[in-house]
Amino acid sequence: MKIQLIRNAALWLEYGGITFLIDPMLSEQGVNPPIVNTENDRRNPLVPLPGPVQQWLAPDALLVTHLHQDHWDAAAVSLLPHDLPLLCQEGNQDQIAEQGFSNITVVPDHEPLNFQGVTLTRIGGQHGTGSIGELMGKVSGFIIRAEGEPVLYLAGDTIWCGEVKQALDGHRPEIIIVNAGGARFVTGGHITMDEQDVVDVCRYAPSASVIAVHMDAINHCLVTRDLLKARLEQENLLERVALPRDGEWVSHNY
Repeated sequence: MKIQLIRNAALWLEYGGITFLIDPMLSEQGVNPPIVNTENDRRNPLVPLPGPVQQWLAPDALLVTHLHQDHWDAAAVSLLPHDLPLLCQEGNQDQIAEQGFSNITVVPDHEPLNFQGVTLTRIGGQHGTGSIGELMGKVSGFIIRAEGEPVLYLAGDTIWCGEVKQALDGHRPEIIIVNAGGARFVTGGHITMDEQDVVDVCRYAPSASVIAVHMDAINHCLVTRDLLKARLEQENLLERVALPRDGEWVSHNY
């Protein structure tokens, strides 16, 4: 298994002989307006892609956890071939089809999906709490398995919650990817994992390796890599958590 953090939550995953492009946000720096009702008005994305976009346009498959603009943007819709196999959660397929994609497979809510020898199991999440969480809508994480590979849990846009605990209890992932930017609006709580949530994941799954992404790229993500690193150092957890920079690869051999 090899993972490259492209930027934000966009990942290039080489797993089970398949290359997946996950949650592609491919816009050039600053072309999108800031997310509203947040603490600053910086235009998104905050940083450029770490290389020419062409290198990420020919995966074997696309995996889209949900359709918020920082996970599936107009640039991705425009640039990616529309006949690529695309995996998504139930409820997103019609909008993706309207955007011109023709090879869509829904990962069902209650049973694993086998895709070319790689098994994906959808995991729910909480993209915030209360009314804000309801407004953010349905999101997904995925347990990913293949022969000869570590069990991987892509948590998606969620806070530390019951669904995440159930996934850790039921699937015992060896690798956990968390979206750790602590995204939030001017009112309400955080809507993606903050420093405490990442600590809670590490404590709850002490044998797993954690990869923290979704930082330093969108204006409402207030937990930076530096802030998270400092907290992990305080908790003596830094050796457990990879904090890849944009473009950096993380490899795990089992």
